[in-house]
Amino acid sequence: MDDQDPRQTPDWVEDAKAEISGMAKEGVNHPSTAPVLTGAAIGALAGALLPVVSWPVGLIAGAGFALYQRIKK
Repeated sequence: MDDQDPRQTPDWVEDAKAEISGMAKEGVNHPSTAPVLTGAAIGALAGALLPVVSWPVGLIAGAGFALYQRIKK
């Protein structure tokens, strides 16, 4: 069993809120903005090429994945 205090574990929801609000305040100057926009563009392109998924779904999925990768680090 792990005896780690639950308050010391990272909360990804709080990290995501902080990251998104930081990107909203700083715009393109925030370090996460470029990777998230790149992920969104790649997702939109993949969504446009796949017959079942549309580009807006790909855009959201790509941005979400890129944001998750930034938060996970």
